[in-house]
Amino acid sequence: MPVKPHHGEAEYFAREDALKKEKLALAEAKRLLEKHQEELKKTHWMHCPKCGMTLRTTEYHGVEVDRCDNCQGTWLDKSELEKVAAHVNERKGAWAKSVLGIFQPTAGARKK
Repeated sequence: MPVKPHHGEAEYFAREDALKKEKLALAEAKRLLEKHQEELKKTHWMHCPKCGMTLRTTEYHGVEVDRCDNCQGTWLDKSELEKVAAHVNERKGAWAKSVLGIFQPTAGARKK
């Protein structure tokens, strides 16, 4: 004759089962999010944020920048502005500092 589990055992296995289901649900949610992000990347990768046309990579003062042939917009990846500005700074001095100043918050600017 089979032995019935007592209340503590049943509760333990129910809790373990719930944890396994929660882990599976989290893993599935993560997989779906990654899939969605990959689809977004495929849709928007190397497309101009202004007009939506295809960007091409070109070199400007030794730095690869993304350029739109349609609207003539130039788009910089992380740290590319500083690289271009450093090159220009070597050649023209104060002009590069003034351009970089546009992108840095002033002392009196409000933080959001």
